[in-house]
Amino acid sequence: MRRRGKVIPFPGARRAPEPEAGFTEVCRCANQLEAMVVRSLLESESIQVVLRSRLAQSVHPFSVGAQGEIVILVPPDEAEAARAILSKK
Repeated sequence: MRRRGKVIPFPGARRAPEPEAGFTEVCRCANQLEAMVVRSLLESESIQVVLRSRLAQSVHPFSVGAQGEIVILVPPDEAEAARAILSKK
């Protein structure tokens, strides 16, 4: 059996924490255009927003069904206010 070499980690390469950790989902958008409008609306009310998608929109500009769905996430303490804003519009 061949001996494996020692794996040396790249210095300073630490995984960043997941951006959506500690965030709450407030809605789902069918496409990137709708998600950007919702994001702008919430950010205009000083609510921090994170978008999460399964696809890289710059690589796959179109999608079929739920594959291109974008999830809108906000901090838990601002989730109720975000839902109220979205229900009015």
